[in-house]
Amino acid sequence: MGVDLDLALVRAFAVTAETLHFGRAAEHLNTSQQALSKRIARLETVLAVRLFEREGGTRLTEAGERFLPAAREALAAGERAVTAVTGTGPAVRIDTWGHLYAPMRTVAQAVQALGTVRLEPGPGRDWPSVAAALLRGDTDLGFGRVHPLPGGRDAGLTQRLVRLEPVDAVVSTSHPLARAHELRPADLRDSTLWCPAELTRLDFLRRFATQFQITRRQDGPNLGLDHLVQHIRADTSCFTLFPADAPLSDHSGLRSIPLVEPTPLYAWSLAWRESHRHPFLDTLLRCFTETGRTRRWLDYTPERDWLPDTDHAKLTVS
Repeated sequence: MGVDLDLALVRAFAVTAETLHFGRAAEHLNTSQQALSKRIARLETVLAVRLFEREGGTRLTEAGERFLPAAREALAAGERAVTAVTGTGPAVRIDTWGHLYAPMRTVAQAVQALGTVRLEPGPGRDWPSVAAALLRGDTDLGFGRVHPLPGGRDAGLTQRLVRLEPVDAVVSTSHPLARAHELRPADLRDSTLWCPAELTRLDFLRRFATQFQITRRQDGPNLGLDHLVQHIRADTSCFTLFPADAPLSDHSGLRSIPLVEPTPLYAWSLAWRESHRHPFLDTLLRCFTETGRTRRWLDYTPERDWLPDTDHAKLTVS
């Protein structure tokens, strides 16, 4: 005879396993610590195993480690069952940044298989602000380019690389290099890199400029894509970098030229708080993995492509 699992008990276990702290888990579940302990005890009785060690701090037993992935799947299945009869899906809050590069076009391609799961996109100012929102629990996921933050401000967060996108050089049709079919990054050394925000906030552009000795740099406030296009069109000495597949609002007066030898790649990642994994996180990750495999989003050849040093470690994790 099988064991009938109460999903309320399973959820209590999963949240406690994520936080490894009964007080924080109880707060997250809007219950008392005593009530949470009773739920865990009931689940351990049903399963006839101990799921947590409580001496010297809370940690999972071997049985708890084995049970956790299945528990998450059970909760996700429960959400899908409710969706099937109510017609409304659960919400996943996702904050994106790097808005000039249109991050939602990548998210939209990956989540087509999610069915009735609702995404609630939020506009993040930049990676530091989204990291802070994740740590506060104000959002479930972040999507954009992740890089190390000073002072350990990203401690407690984890990320998964999901796309490496080639970037082009965008110049005015009056730029001296505008007729080239392709360019090497070194060819741009006599041009001025236009940065659509303070360069200190644009980790990718800053590292590109340093790597390829682009000494002429100009930055300004981020006033949107139209402002960026107008500036490049009007200043024949400037160029900027733009993802090869991202749409430019107005191509007139502009050339988008592929970069080669090497081709710079912009790394898109999903980020989340390790202690608060959304029930549909694993499903989302599978969607990104399957879409990325089909569209070859993670193609990388060291002899052909360039990534900032801070992005190399992501390749081994993904």
